[in-house]
Amino acid sequence: MSIETATGLETGQPYPYRRVELVEPDWTRFPGWKDVTAAEWESVQWQRAHCVKNIKQLRDLLGDLVDDRFYDDLERDQRERATMSMLVPPQMMNTMAPHATPAGPGSLTEAMYADPVRRYMLPAFSERRTDWPSHPHATRDSLHEHDMWVAEGLTHRYPTKVLAELLPTCPQYCGHCTRMDLVGNSTPVIDKLKFSMKPVDRLGAMMDYLRGNPSVRDVVVSGGDVANLPWPRLEDFLTKLLEIENIRDIRLATKALMGLPQHWLQDDVRAGMERVATTARARGVSVAIHTHVNHANSVTPLVAKAAKAMLDTGIRDVRNQGVLLNGVNADPHALLDLCFSLLDGAQIMPYYFYMCDMIPFSEHWRVSVADAQRLQHHIMGYLPGFATPRIVCDVPFVGKRWVHQLADYDREKGISYWTKNYRTSIEANDPEALERTYEYYDPIHTLPAEGQAWWREHAGTSLAEAEKRAAASRETAEAQALLTIS
Repeated sequence: MSIETATGLETGQPYPYRRVELVEPDWTRFPGWKDVTAAEWESVQWQRAHCVKNIKQLRDLLGDLVDDRFYDDLERDQRERATMSMLVPPQMMNTMAPHATPAGPGSLTEAMYADPVRRYMLPAFSERRTDWPSHPHATRDSLHEHDMWVAEGLTHRYPTKVLAELLPTCPQYCGHCTRMDLVGNSTPVIDKLKFSMKPVDRLGAMMDYLRGNPSVRDVVVSGGDVANLPWPRLEDFLTKLLEIENIRDIRLATKALMGLPQHWLQDDVRAGMERVATTARARGVSVAIHTHVNHANSVTPLVAKAAKAMLDTGIRDVRNQGVLLNGVNADPHALLDLCFSLLDGAQIMPYYFYMCDMIPFSEHWRVSVADAQRLQHHIMGYLPGFATPRIVCDVPFVGKRWVHQLADYDREKGISYWTKNYRTSIEANDPEALERTYEYYDPIHTLPAEGQAWWREHAGTSLAEAEKRAAASRETAEAQALLTIS
C-alpha cells in the first residue's frame, strides 16, 4: 500500500506520476486482530497459524463489519464456482480495503466488494458471469503443462527451459490460478490431480532428466510456491541444480514474497539464500526470484523489506509477473501505479503481465487480446525501458507471446491465431508443429453482438472439433512422453 506524494507541477500527461511512500495498513482495524502486536504480525509462525481458510474464520476476523450477504456470496462461490479453496494469509488480508475506517455494522461491506485484492483472493459468486461463466474451450490444465511432463512435475515446454513443480501447495491460493488442476485442495467443483511419486523420487527423476538433457539451461523452480517447501529441502534441490554444468539460470517462483514476506525474512532462509547466491556467482549462474503482485495496495514496507533482504543475499534480481484481471488491474493507471510501487518502493522489477488463462469460471476476470494490446500501448513511455512490463498471451501449445505477435485476429468471433518457432517436448515427431496456427479465444461477452450470436449457435460444434483435435494431439503426446521418460 502507498501514500502518493506530488512530485512537482502537473504536466497534463494522461498519467500523472507520483512518488510512493509505502505504508503497512493498520491490522487492528479488524475486530479479530485488535490486540495483535507488531511482533506477532512480523512472525511467520503467527501469520501461517492465522490464515483465513473458511467463512467462519472470516467472520471471526471481520465480525459484523460486513453484511451477511457478503459472507453468503463468498460461501456460495466456494460451493458452486471456486476452483481454488480459500487460503489468505493475514499479510494479504490486511491489504483489502486498506483505507476504510469501519464505523459500525455493515460499514465495511461496500469497500470489501470494491476491493481489487479481495476480488481475486476471495471471489464472490455475484461477480462471476452468468451468460458464459466458462469459455467453451476452457480446460483444467489450459496450458497443457501436464501433457508435457518429462518426469512427474517437470514440464519441458520450451527448447532451453523447464518448469519444475516441486510441490502442489502455496501459502495463499489465488482464485485465478492457472495450475488449479494440481495446486491446492480439491473443491466441490474440481477434484485435484495428485502427484503419485514420493517427493524424493520425484525430485530425483527431475534431476536425472536435467543431467541427461544438456540443451536445458534455464529452470523455473515453482509449484505451488517454493515458500511452502522446508528450506533445507529447497536448498538441497538448488545446490544439486548448480552442480549441473548446463544450468545457467534458476528462477524461484514465489507469490509469498508479497503474500507472506515474513517467510523470506527468516534468518535461516536469508542465510541459505546467501549460500545459494554465493555458489551461483562462483559458477556463473544467475539466480532470481519471480513473485506475483497484481495491485499496488499489495506492496507494503514488509514486502519491500523482504525484497531487499533477498537482493542483499547476492541474487541477480527480484521480478514481478502479474496477471491482467478485470476489476483488479486491467486499467492503464492501475498497472502503472503497481509498476511504480514495485520499482520505486520495493526494488522489484516489473517483468510480465499475463493474460488470465482459459480455466473454468474465469470469464469475469479475462480480457480480450484487443484490450491487452490497448493496455500495452497506454503504459509505454512512462517507465524505463528495462522496467516496462510486456503483456503476454500464454497460448496453448505455443507459449508466451507478446500480445502484438499474433498472426491473424478475427475480432468478431474473438479468435486470435498464433504461430511458433520451436517444438515442445511432445512434438519431436510432429512435422506440422511449426506450420499450423494455434487459436486463443477472447471472452465471449467482450465480442460484438454478431460474434456472441455465432458462439451461441456454434459453441457445441466448435468445441467438439477442438476436443477431437486435442484428443489426437494428446495421443501423440502421450506416446512421445512415454518414449522420453523411458
